[in-house]
Amino acid sequence: MAESPVVLLSGHAPHAQLGRGAFQEMRQAEVAAPLTKAAWTSADADAVAADLARALRLAASGRPGPVHLSLPTDALEKTAREALPDAAQLAPEFTVLAERDAQSAMERLHRARRPMILAGPAAATAPGRARLSALEAASGIPAIAMESPRGIADPSLGAFAEMLAQADCILLLGKRLDFTLKFGASPAISADCTLLQVDDEPEEIERTRRAVGARLAAAFVASAFASIDALTQAARSTPSLGEGWRGEVRSALAFRPGSWDALAARPSGRIHPAHVCRALQEILDSDPRSVFVSDGGEFGQWAQACLAAPHRVINGVAGAIGAGIPFALAAALAHPGAPVVAAMGDGTFGFHPAEIDTAVRYRAPFIALVGNDARWNAEYQIQLRDYGRDRLVGCELLPTRYDQVCIGFGGHGELVTDASQVLPAARRARSSGLPACLNVMIEGLPAPDIRRVPAGK
Repeated sequence: MAESPVVLLSGHAPHAQLGRGAFQEMRQAEVAAPLTKAAWTSADADAVAADLARALRLAASGRPGPVHLSLPTDALEKTAREALPDAAQLAPEFTVLAERDAQSAMERLHRARRPMILAGPAAATAPGRARLSALEAASGIPAIAMESPRGIADPSLGAFAEMLAQADCILLLGKRLDFTLKFGASPAISADCTLLQVDDEPEEIERTRRAVGARLAAAFVASAFASIDALTQAARSTPSLGEGWRGEVRSALAFRPGSWDALAARPSGRIHPAHVCRALQEILDSDPRSVFVSDGGEFGQWAQACLAAPHRVINGVAGAIGAGIPFALAAALAHPGAPVVAAMGDGTFGFHPAEIDTAVRYRAPFIALVGNDARWNAEYQIQLRDYGRDRLVGCELLPTRYDQVCIGFGGHGELVTDASQVLPAARRARSSGLPACLNVMIEGLPAPDIRRVPAGK
């Protein structure tokens, strides 16, 4: 759901033993199929190279996504006779939006008073954001990538929901009309708003049509990410809308409540999440290659609202938690020497803490910023809202010393209970050259609900 082009390789029982009760004999490809773009099992040694080339090509083609390939041991242990694939066989396949269709889409958008372009997760990468920025500059139309399970309430998008509700024409550029957009229904999106769509998958276009009917004014089957440049070129031959509407949207996206600036440290020894996260921006600003990773529920949302970096990795539309430390380790290996800050809740830390051992062995430093409120706070907030305070069940954790866990694996760790000590601790963690855990005791607050106009007004 994060639209990441990942190839997953798994070992498999040998073909010669299938049906006889081989060790770990199971239908792996069939299990993986519903969650991937494709899944299959290599037939023999000569098929492995071609299968791998096909998997790499499929993962990156069209809407990116995972591909699973099972490799039987007897295929891996034999000598292959077939030649390795050449570069052409690895190249992804795209259908670029035709010039006339790109022109038609841009003309429709420019006839609107408050148009907007919404791109899917594949455009939320650093290269994707750069290309969207070029499209926005050429057209004068706000172009926004969405990749959060919080959708229109994504705190990193500020007061975006207010502007989305005012849009009168929206181009869905590889962006699914799903729960993150309230399925296109009012009041999230105006009932009078016209929709356009560019998508790799005809099924997605049909799903949009079922949701909004005649409001889908035009749709084009084309690779959304690969079509950004075609739309940008078309925009250059169409009069720009100017800065009015675009400026309003950008102002809303940048909005954060002024009250956050005046937050005082609480005497309880627990720090407001905004205080914690904002303190780390200096670390991320220190290098143009810096990486910000955000994992987990409520604390992760505060981090996304407060922190920005040239490279950003979040837990994706599926909202799965637990991968923050492995993501940080991978980022440290991909960008040696660059600051890597991974924000996560205390529950999230518990999924893969042993990967700190891996990071120590591979000399891959990062800062794991753990917001410790001693509970599964996302679940706590849901139960509190839906069932009331007297029916809060199974949400509590211990105020565990995760910093000492990190030290035990050979990393750097510090417990932080004072807002003024967050940045000094982060600087020490950075200078240690080790994987580090800042175990920060925070208030267990719900994720930020960013509005310029208070609810009910």
